[in-house]
Amino acid sequence: MLKLTGVTHVYPNGTRALDDVALEVPKGMFGLLGPNGAGKSSLMRCIATLQTPASGCIQFGDIDVIREPEKLRATLGYLPQDFGVYPRVSAYDLLDHLAVLKGIAGRGERRDTVETLLAQVNLWDVRKKAVAGFSGGMRQRFGIAQALIGQPRLIIVDEPTAGLDPEERNRFNNLLAEIGENVVVILSTHIVEDVADLCPRMAIINAGRIIATGSPAELMESLAGRIWQKSIRKDALADYRERFEVISSRLRGGETLINVVASASPEEGFRAVEPALEDLYFATLSHERRVAA
Repeated sequence: MLKLTGVTHVYPNGTRALDDVALEVPKGMFGLLGPNGAGKSSLMRCIATLQTPASGCIQFGDIDVIREPEKLRATLGYLPQDFGVYPRVSAYDLLDHLAVLKGIAGRGERRDTVETLLAQVNLWDVRKKAVAGFSGGMRQRFGIAQALIGQPRLIIVDEPTAGLDPEERNRFNNLLAEIGENVVVILSTHIVEDVADLCPRMAIINAGRIIATGSPAELMESLAGRIWQKSIRKDALADYRERFEVISSRLRGGETLINVVASASPEEGFRAVEPALEDLYFATLSHERRVAA
């Protein structure tokens, strides 16, 4: 179990990236949803000991993460949003080098580790190819391989499927789901579908604060019977936004399809729809904006 209490972080320019974050993350896949700039990466960096929060406590099992960062690093696997590679080093040699840095000194143990991981992430056939020449999806799978060195108990992946094509995204998500059966995996993303597909528990972060937490099904129950949908003319969107709580809109067949939160049908022409996780996400952010206004 990973537990955060009162975690606050302020950057030197005065930006409050995290504001009194409290969160409990059990074993399994845990989704952290939020828009760009919400504080997701700052929170992941604090958990990964890459920066120290201004205040608060982070506990992973019996490890005080802030006071004992080396203990956490020994059991951590981290795939950041962007990671660099040596331009001419093969996947096998780079993973072998990273295993040495992770403390696997024995040549035989290291060979077994590297070969097992390359097979697990389906990169064995390209093990002699330079990682710099990999596709985006292959690089992300290599990133997971390096994150799994040393059999970590806590794995953090930050925006792992951004920019991947549908096939690679599906392959990567299947790999994450397999890994998440036995350890704590935090999936930090702004892609709602990834959390819906993978995570039995989740949280939504905005402006550095956790604004919702629970299982997707439990959280969506709060919207049961409250999501209404209508197809309107594109030039009528501003009027509908003025009169109703429009949480999302998208073009379809030359018209605009809007989803609205309301306790009853807003007006003639709306139909009730089952809430999706996307509706929960947009409705939660919409409520936060209205409260802040």
